[in-house]
Amino acid sequence: MRDRRVVVTGLGTINPLGHDVASTWQAALAGRSGVGPIESFDPSRLRTQIAGEVKGFNPDEVFGAREARQMDRFSQLFVVSVDQAMSDAGIAYEEDDPEAGRAGIVIGAGIGGMLSFIEGLDVLRERGPDRINPYTIPKLISNMGAGLASMRHHLFGPTNCTVTACAASANAIGDAGEIIRRGAADVMVAGGTEAVICEFAIGSFNQSRALSTRNDDPAGASRPFDLDRDGFVMGEGAASVVLEERERALARGATIYGELIGYGMSADGYHMTLPRPGGTGAANAMRAAIADAGIDPASIDYINAHGTSTQANDTTETAAIKLALGDEAAARVAISSTKSMTGHLLGGAGAMEAIFSLLAIRDNAVPPTINLDTPDPECDLDYVPNEAREMDVATVMSNSFGFGGHNVALMFSS
Repeated sequence: MRDRRVVVTGLGTINPLGHDVASTWQAALAGRSGVGPIESFDPSRLRTQIAGEVKGFNPDEVFGAREARQMDRFSQLFVVSVDQAMSDAGIAYEEDDPEAGRAGIVIGAGIGGMLSFIEGLDVLRERGPDRINPYTIPKLISNMGAGLASMRHHLFGPTNCTVTACAASANAIGDAGEIIRRGAADVMVAGGTEAVICEFAIGSFNQSRALSTRNDDPAGASRPFDLDRDGFVMGEGAASVVLEERERALARGATIYGELIGYGMSADGYHMTLPRPGGTGAANAMRAAIADAGIDPASIDYINAHGTSTQANDTTETAAIKLALGDEAAARVAISSTKSMTGHLLGGAGAMEAIFSLLAIRDNAVPPTINLDTPDPECDLDYVPNEAREMDVATVMSNSFGFGGHNVALMFSS
């Protein structure tokens, strides 16, 4: 059954740019930044005091106060994105629906419920073990977003969780697509989420000198491929897609955003946090995705880059694109990093960027890399600086790389 084709029929997101797909896409094409001063806690002790926060989200309004208290923020955001994606796809299952057993879900999360973990530790130290919230463990484990969404939407088929740092939700989409291709399901929800904007996480990244400290210019702090970049900007949010077997989608007249045609993975096998110099590891994932898609690299119109705005990533990814596509095709392809606007959603980044890739296909429009004012001479490709570009987009690659040397590339086509 490996010849089964997989299409995308639903999208959902909540992130620093917007609480839904439409507002997020509008903001991205306008080149707006979702980064600002941190408001969710007092960041005065930190070197980095900016982030891409999801503002104005009230989980009590979505879930009710009691249910919301039983969920960590990363799960709340993920379930909201799944609600949107399922509604967009026009798919709903009842408890006794026989088709529910052919529908599943894969979530990607880099860290999971860090906020609940820290809250539980604080209670332990200040009030003792008998006062720990009994929901603490369910709130913090990384797979719980998938569990909650499967309960809410009666998704009784294959369910899984990928935890591969910043590549997690790209892995989730790729793995979910493979589940459909091999015939184990007909519909899969796939996506990712992260919500770790807190003193501990930002302090930890500060100690590894990974974050931008451009506190006086939050909107300009994430500047992938720019010579003056000084680190990534942490974001939070969630994004989900509905994947569906193509013939099933066509039979019910579903709106199809694009087809998932390729999935590649590789390992750098080099360093806990740094990419392998020269980009060979990342290039291997891109080559694997291109081979899986069975296409000529020269046919790729757009690449949504991992593009973190760190010194090491951006030069390495540039080299990797040249290795994977060849110098001529690499020089011609349009590339952008939407992290320049959203910040880095960590485990949610791959799914967020898959949505941007699919919307680029739908609207023949490529979102920009904002804040690219002084190009790094080592980053010498076409990064669509500062303004969106209208162009024909039929084939897209989306790159995601994670700590531990995890490399993932997804290929989508019209």
